[in-house]
Amino acid sequence: MRPKLSDTEKRTFKLIIRLTKAEKLGLQNLTKQGKYACTSDYIRNKIFDQSKRKEISLDDQAKEELKNLDYELNKIGVNLNQLSKRMNSFSGYNVGDNDRKLLIQAFEMMRDCLITLQDLLH
Repeated sequence: MRPKLSDTEKRTFKLIIRLTKAEKLGLQNLTKQGKYACTSDYIRNKIFDQSKRKEISLDDQAKEELKNLDYELNKIGVNLNQLSKRMNSFSGYNVGDNDRKLLIQAFEMMRDCLITLQDLLH
């Protein structure tokens, strides 16, 4: 659920501009390239928040590390799904040693991923 916004933070006014089809496509491409959730966010950023946006460029090593992180996070998800399935399959299921090992392993892998991400972003 989204947090409530104060009256000063609510966006209640619309700005309508007319574009050609090519301009609209170009704006949509710029929005996607900038990894913005929507065109409105892109436009607001370009008008008001240019100095607040941080651009991150990655070298080949960092890209490879991010691919490895993605793989590791997927493995964590698989482990957690296995545990969840076991816990939800049986009423009165007790967490056993294997489950504890899976949770500890998942926690350690997530911690390692977080440390790597922090190293890459600083």
